[in-house]
Amino acid sequence: MGRVRAYVGLGANVGSPAETLAAAVHALAALPGARLRGVSRLYATDPVGVVDQPEFRNAVVALDVPAGPTPERGAVALLLALKGLERAFGRQPRARWGPREVDLDLLLFGRHVIDVARPPEGRSDDPAKASMPLVVPHVEARNRLFVLAPLADLAPGLAPPGWGETVRTARDRRAAAEGASAARPIGSWTGEGWAPLD
Repeated sequence: MGRVRAYVGLGANVGSPAETLAAAVHALAALPGARLRGVSRLYATDPVGVVDQPEFRNAVVALDVPAGPTPERGAVALLLALKGLERAFGRQPRARWGPREVDLDLLLFGRHVIDVARPPEGRSDDPAKASMPLVVPHVEARNRLFVLAPLADLAPGLAPPGWGETVRTARDRRAAAEGASAARPIGSWTGEGWAPLD
């Protein structure tokens, strides 16, 4: 069946976000058939959309995962695992752009372009997005500094299909638009959790 390199975005701003994201990294590494290949720095990021809420903590992990019999089925299997972890971590349904106990987004699934209906258990808790298909590369990733900054830690030279630019170039473009302070590295991954950056 083979394996594929997937990138997953992590975010949280409820409770103890850094601890939650550290636990989420370990949970992702423990998924059946998954191998953790990289963890970005931890970032403090400004909220997008709804700005009257605590700043977020964001990171990205690289995982080698089963490719599945088709890219679509492999990506959906990973999506279902991510949604299961979100529920296990106590994610609550809230309005779009609102606070999150934890958010796990499938950003990239190898070099595949995927647009497929989500099974019911893979749908978003956000009512405005509940009927949206699974689209990979993630439809909003290339215009979100909170995704691009940590993704650039792991794969700066990667040019995702359809982007027409590398992750590094997209990050620099968004940093110029949003301001570099919109995504600030605050921790490095030790293998166990986050160590503060000096």
